[in-house]
Amino acid sequence: MTPVAPEPSPVVLRATGLSVVHRTRSGPLHAVSEVDLTLRERRTLALVGESGSGKSSIAKALLRLPPPTAGTVTVDGTDLAALAPRALRALRPRLQMVFQDPVSSLNPRRTVRDLVAEPLDAHPDPAVDRAAAVERQLEAVGLPLALFGDRRPAQLSGGQAQRVAIARALAAEPRVLIADEAVSALDVSAQATVLNLLRRLTEERGLASLFISHDLGVVRAVSDDVAVLQLGRLCEQGPTEEVLAAPAHPYTAALLAAVPEPGRPLGDTGLLPADPPSPLDPPSGCRFRTRCPFADERCAREVPELREVAPGRTVACHRPLLPVPVAVSSAGGGADRPTR
Repeated sequence: MTPVAPEPSPVVLRATGLSVVHRTRSGPLHAVSEVDLTLRERRTLALVGESGSGKSSIAKALLRLPPPTAGTVTVDGTDLAALAPRALRALRPRLQMVFQDPVSSLNPRRTVRDLVAEPLDAHPDPAVDRAAAVERQLEAVGLPLALFGDRRPAQLSGGQAQRVAIARALAAEPRVLIADEAVSALDVSAQATVLNLLRRLTEERGLASLFISHDLGVVRAVSDDVAVLQLGRLCEQGPTEEVLAAPAHPYTAALLAAVPEPGRPLGDTGLLPADPPSPLDPPSGCRFRTRCPFADERCAREVPELREVAPGRTVACHRPLLPVPVAVSSAGGGADRPTR
């Protein structure tokens, strides 16, 4: 008997056709172009890419800080752009963000007790016991109120400060948690603690989590699915283990090659060739073509669309590293696959 695939968990946040264009003195800067993302309950989607690829711009657009230039974002089926200002303010607690620098994100003059209570004070609910709620959130992140409640950020380690930031986010009872490079400023042991905490809380609280990082080792440890962003466009999506074990896009393969490995010869970093093009003047067609060893004339003419290469896996490449099924391939899409 063929095993029945488990039902996918409910969609909490869906972004469709998300684009972000910044107006600069040198002209429009295309930070994000037509990105689709789906965040599901009790799952973590990692968004990866080089610095400047548009990861943080997506995070801010999802929160409408500021709103995206184009596209829609829905939370539990509600279109954020259709909400009146008061309704949007009421919904904001359901989307929370954890930032890269935990100490800078906390008011140095406030105690841990008051920091965690900030969302409760901003959106008071008579049915909520403020003191009990703060104690519960601090216990959830492993920082007992009796020991840490009266401390201030300067009295915390980096890992403790980040756990306070997570407790503060949880106090709002969010549906979506966005972590933007949340462990990049921490040492290895603190990273492991925070990553394990984020995974556990995502499952226990039924969160839909977006984890933004440039570190594929961290992504492997924390995420269920991964979306690879290159110069503002998604080039590959799929289950984390499958994508990292057998990348379908040359850019993903190049990112993996840049991960340090024991035994690699000194100087053989596997880094991507050349600097990325400027988003002020992105290349025509595929935005990776100027650094791709497999690029041809078609790559300069046509913007590649996301196509399925396996169940739950998509890639935007004219010459993917995995074969594209004939039923969904475009003309010539699978025949000119490069060999490695």
